[in-house]
Amino acid sequence: MTILCVRFQLPPVLEAALPELLGLLEEFTPVVEALPPDGALADLRGAERYFGRDAVELASVIRVRALARYGVDCAIGAGPGPMLARVALRHARPGVTCAVPEDAVADFLAGKPVAALPGVGAATARTLDEYGLDTLGRVAAAPLSTLQRLIGAKAGRELREKASGIDRGRVVPNAVSRSLVTEQAFGIDELDPGRHRRALLSAAEEIGSRLRAVEKVCRTLTLTVRYADRSSTTRSRTLREPTAHSADLTRAAYGMYEALGLQRARVRALALRAEGLTSAEQASHQLTFDPVDEKVRRVEEVADRVRAKFGPRAVVPGTLALACAPSRPTAA
Repeated sequence: MTILCVRFQLPPVLEAALPELLGLLEEFTPVVEALPPDGALADLRGAERYFGRDAVELASVIRVRALARYGVDCAIGAGPGPMLARVALRHARPGVTCAVPEDAVADFLAGKPVAALPGVGAATARTLDEYGLDTLGRVAAAPLSTLQRLIGAKAGRELREKASGIDRGRVVPNAVSRSLVTEQAFGIDELDPGRHRRALLSAAEEIGSRLRAVEKVCRTLTLTVRYADRSSTTRSRTLREPTAHSADLTRAAYGMYEALGLQRARVRALALRAEGLTSAEQASHQLTFDPVDEKVRRVEEVADRVRAKFGPRAVVPGTLALACAPSRPTAA
């Protein structure tokens, strides 16, 4: 067991701490792959030799340090490869590492549903289930030609290998937090477009705040609308310039929502994802002489300081829009 898949139990107020938690993993190995918003893969082959401990023992040290330094617990899966570590993570819980020994991979996978494999979607799982291939053990025992006929040549071959415990993946070190996502769920399926827009406003302000907290800007914004029948619609928009400005993100979110032309849609949740993240210091910004825009940015700075001191709920969603709205003349 040389690969760890770690999921930190990060509350929203601490999500900006992910880079520091990844730094903790890098104290053991330079081969760390970020899995935003709260996870990572770590290849401990070199660390096992250097420290004279196996991956499960090192996982315990990582957990203790995360708790001691940041007050953050974590769930950890360990396995011979990245795919197996991810599957093991699904059965881990805070305080306990779920490990898959190399000589017990087949037994560990045999009874798992097909959807337990990373990358296997609901449609593929349904197709296989219709033919009685509902567990990884049955998939591994099925003829390769059958799988290829059902889901395609390449996909069938890869699925059979994974179901048999053959893990060809590797941990690829990458930049932290290439995307940020937030979801606004409704208590009941929501028909009111006004409530949809207020949820989008809240999501855009949250994304903007989180981007500014980690000094990032995003190039692309993606909106996902989840409906009562569990279907969904996704739209993406490339922004005019990379930004972490909540007003720009809100306008883009509203534009995508309006373009969908929803008519009496029963919406269960709305999600926004900021993608193409880059350093704010390296991003260019088109200068403007609009006093309203400058006022909004100053109010954002104040709101960010308030959130940092008192928590994410210290600023009510929509406050920025109200604070920067033009005042109406009062009657004499």
